[in-house]
Amino acid sequence: MVADSTGGPDSALAALGDPSRRAVFEFILGAGHPVSRDDVAAALGMVRATAAFHLDRLAGEKLLEVSFRRLTGRSGPGAGRPTKLYAPAVREVSLSLPPRHYDLAAELLAAAVEDSARSGAPVEDSLQRVAAQAGRAIGKEAADLAGALERYGYQPRAERDGSITLLNCPFHRLAQAHTSTVCGLNLDLLAAVAETAPPAGCRAVLDPAPGRCCVRLLPPGED
Repeated sequence: MVADSTGGPDSALAALGDPSRRAVFEFILGAGHPVSRDDVAAALGMVRATAAFHLDRLAGEKLLEVSFRRLTGRSGPGAGRPTKLYAPAVREVSLSLPPRHYDLAAELLAAAVEDSARSGAPVEDSLQRVAAQAGRAIGKEAADLAGALERYGYQPRAERDGSITLLNCPFHRLAQAHTSTVCGLNLDLLAAVAETAPPAGCRAVLDPAPGRCCVRLLPPGED
């Protein structure tokens, strides 16, 4: 957890206790890009002043980052004032927003070490095997692929081309420190989920980019 000048993690949790403010925060987590007060007000049916109040409270708790940009693309006299934009800050609180599932990663890594010691196989091969087994189990239990992804905190967003962008990495901190291992685990896990959860046949590919999961899901038949 990261303390902040407004009273620490407890203060951040208190800010998220308000249902409307929580809705604002979750909307921004799912947006995938910085949003304005007008964006939030329109999306959630709020008065602009109310949206501004919640946004600035979340920014004050260091849960959002603030930037300013002229959305018209013009500059100089007559271009208008820059718009205040909000985006998720990279921090975690005990409520785990964005959602993290370090317990799942720990279970898979421990199972891989045990499998490797028992079978004599390289740990990398064992991790690939146990991650795929876990992914198939998750997929078979799920009503659909989107539900499985949401349950484990990936925050899926369907794109116009039929692919699925994952706006959150449930293993964020581990992936920062052990990128190759954790992203490989993620790929094997999600490939198996996508193969088994309805509609089956989606394909997982590595497509890392800042601010989201390293894996992207392609629709059936797409290379």
